[in-house]
Amino acid sequence: MKFKTIFISDIHLGTKFSKAEEFLDFLKNVECENIYLVGDIIDGWAMKRKIKWAQSHSDVIQKLLRKARKDTNVYFITGNHDDFIRPFLPLILGDRLHVNDFFEYTSLDDRLFYITHGDFFDSITMTKKWIAILGDYGYDLLLHLNAFINFTRKVFGIKKYWSLSKYVKDNVKKSVSFINDFEAVLATHAKRNGYDGIICGHIHKAEMKMIDGIAYLNCGDWVESCTALVEEYDGTWKIIDWMHYED
Repeated sequence: MKFKTIFISDIHLGTKFSKAEEFLDFLKNVECENIYLVGDIIDGWAMKRKIKWAQSHSDVIQKLLRKARKDTNVYFITGNHDDFIRPFLPLILGDRLHVNDFFEYTSLDDRLFYITHGDFFDSITMTKKWIAILGDYGYDLLLHLNAFINFTRKVFGIKKYWSLSKYVKDNVKKSVSFINDFEAVLATHAKRNGYDGIICGHIHKAEMKMIDGIAYLNCGDWVESCTALVEEYDGTWKIIDWMHYED
């Protein structure tokens, strides 16, 4: 599969629930001119508690570096979980690997996008980090419960996968309200600064929609969803669900 540009966020390398092997499979099956890593690629928060660094996590780093050494431009946008890199920004490593807090991207139809992980627009992460860290523990607990629920599901022969954490995100009123507010704040920032759209991650919810004339595009995550945002060579944008992808 060939794309103009691929946008990926929230791989969370260094954690038990990172889908590093699935991401490696994705990388082996795609070619592109540009890869944007839209934050939370390495989970420094989790690694302070307990490192879960499998060989596949190292393989992801090596694969991305090989792509950068060849003919793919790799742009790394830092997120709140890999904020330990931020004191050293901006970084340029070789000819094709760039690291910064944000980048701009011009699409094939000449729209200008602002690319950010999104944590700078999350008031809890920025002003009450202890609450954000507590929420991270809660999310980790939900992921452990997901594993138990789906083990039980397999025992009873129920084929359909079900995610408790995704259910909470999509159905609990405060969670839905937070997501809507987050999206609106990002769209407002883009509009105020003359951008046509915004590309982000952070909330682990892949999305493509228009908000007050601004294109809001969220990459999703590689902890539960295994999604990527791509721009094709005909200018089409779409979200790829790698777990259910059919070319």
